[in-house]
Amino acid sequence: MSSDQEPLQRAGKKREKAQYGGFASKRQKVCKQLEVGMQGILITCNMNERKCVGEAYSLLNEYADQLYGPEKFTDDHSSESDEDDVEAALKKEVDEIRTSTEKNLRRFQSVESGANNVVFIRTLSVEPEKLVHHILKDMYTTKKKKARVILRMLPFSGTCKAFVEDMKKYAETFFVPWFKTPNKGTFQIVYKARNNSHMNREEVIKELAGIVGSLNPENKVDLNNPEYTIVVEIIKTVCCLSVVEDYVLFRKYNLQEVVKCSKEELQQKSAIPTKEEEITEVKPKEETKADQHHKLSVDDA
Repeated sequence: MSSDQEPLQRAGKKREKAQYGGFASKRQKVCKQLEVGMQGILITCNMNERKCVGEAYSLLNEYADQLYGPEKFTDDHSSESDEDDVEAALKKEVDEIRTSTEKNLRRFQSVESGANNVVFIRTLSVEPEKLVHHILKDMYTTKKKKARVILRMLPFSGTCKAFVEDMKKYAETFFVPWFKTPNKGTFQIVYKARNNSHMNREEVIKELAGIVGSLNPENKVDLNNPEYTIVVEIIKTVCCLSVVEDYVLFRKYNLQEVVKCSKEELQQKSAIPTKEEEITEVKPKEETKADQHHKLSVDDA
């Protein structure tokens, strides 16, 4: 081969590699930012988001294995077969492209949240509320600290556009399992907006509370210890929505606070005597037979 042909051959290989490489990358492209339609878990931290993500993966997988079993991975390589029918072969290729992204998705995947010190973990085949409640219940019961950088862990099974009309339309269906007759309960609404200036807190709370009331008039507001807490988190133009239980008991779903003892628990602990106190406790003297005989003699006298 002449030296003049070598550059042309290398250029041809580069073009071929770029063509097929680009096609492959498009097939495996996964969304890396929070968007409408996602389910997941919003996690807050004080700086160090990278450590927060690693800690979240470890914690979520530990408890997800308990609820759902170990994560199973799907093999993307389908068996090769001869396709005489060109139309069937094209249809097969289209189906593979359509499902390749889903096959490559993990049970938990960190995506860009759109706010500082906030991590969003997209979930797949997992109930976010059930999983997070399971984690917090265990930590509350055992008082065992399992997070160093994670502050709050908020599950969200619903997302919609962060505009009042979109939120109202979405909430009318989303709230049904908890608040539509015959279901009912006491509730509160907590609201937080990040990197968003066009939403009004009072308006959002008023509209959502009105929807809950319309589903069942027996639903009542309770700001002290409600059965359900409606959590509204807005980041840029995405509204994350969830209905959680034990929000007050689990310290607003704060992993640092939920392992701490409450005032009542501290009082109960202080009331329980220690082993040393039990040993040094003065016990009443047991009467001997001689003492009993002496008492009888005195009584007879």
